[in-house]
Amino acid sequence: MAITSEHLVGAAVGVGAAAIGFYLYQKNQNRINEFLRSHGLDIPVSDKQPIESMNIEDLATLKERIEDLIAERELAAKQAAAEATSAPTEPAPAQA
Repeated sequence: MAITSEHLVGAAVGVGAAAIGFYLYQKNQNRINEFLRSHGLDIPVSDKQPIESMNIEDLATLKERIEDLIAERELAAKQAAAEATSAPTEPAPAQA
């Protein structure tokens, strides 16, 4: 079965329809996501969404995420400092 011009036209139409759908989704992303959330779908909060337009639940979730990241970085810094101070500076002598 050879690829005909109908196949190519169909592929071009499909790519065009997908591009238009993606453009329209991006243009109305906040409204579409809010609609989906109100109907029970768990749509993650977009990092691009302005903070001023976020609802209380989204702001609380973002706050918790930021606090978790801060705690993880503070713990990693404390562990790195503890390892640096407890590491031996001279190698142990070899036993025969």
